[in-house]
Amino acid sequence: MDIEVKRIEFAYSQDRNVINSLSCRFLSGNFYAIIGPNGSGKSTFIKLLNGLLQPTAGEILLDTKALKKYHRRELARHVGYVPQSGGYKGLSTVYDTILLGRRPHVNWAPGRNDREKTAQIIKEFSLDHLALRYTNELSGGELQRVNIARALVQEPEILILDEPTSSLDLKHQIEVMKLLKTISKRDITVIIAIHDLNLAMRYAGCFLLLKEGNLISFGGEKVISEENLSRLYDVKINIIENNGRKYVLPQI
Repeated sequence: MDIEVKRIEFAYSQDRNVINSLSCRFLSGNFYAIIGPNGSGKSTFIKLLNGLLQPTAGEILLDTKALKKYHRRELARHVGYVPQSGGYKGLSTVYDTILLGRRPHVNWAPGRNDREKTAQIIKEFSLDHLALRYTNELSGGELQRVNIARALVQEPEILILDEPTSSLDLKHQIEVMKLLKTISKRDITVIIAIHDLNLAMRYAGCFLLLKEGNLISFGGEKVISEENLSRLYDVKINIIENNGRKYVLPQI
């Protein structure tokens, strides 16, 4: 399932746009990283893609249907979302938290199929030993895996995450990014907003560069150039290569 963004604009007030005439297309089964400095509009754009906000101009299409025409429950069957805060804040066990992700498919109460899918994803994410633990007892990395599992048990075709590695230590950042890379290989479109350029370059395959609500560049690895990144962050940036991998090194 593709997402087509057609010249969208968004403003929280009449003073200025947060997103300016932005157009792009997210193709099914790719891993996209939205990068840009603080205040560039990344989180706002993520919420527009998820239907939490509506553009003040332009439109977003999920395949050929306008995003705004989807009922919230119908949209949740196609799009999984993990906000920067992790989302669900209730005190419950890991099992019950993940089971909540089945809500778009449940009419009255979770059935056998919902419980089987929950158990399956708990096993797949190696969360068996945590299933009966309460979420407030988990480490940051464990909780983020639970949040992603809850979004995936919805069986979405698109997974959108806002800063999924924020507040995580290096080991858990890598674990989460590896997990998202694996998910994208299942023909699920993964779209994340992220600050860490080297993590983005290591795991994502496509990039959207955003500055002050304006699209600087969009595409594959070639858009991660010294020229584009220097323009994006107003800092001179070098890209170095080590053991076949590229890394971003700002000049200080």
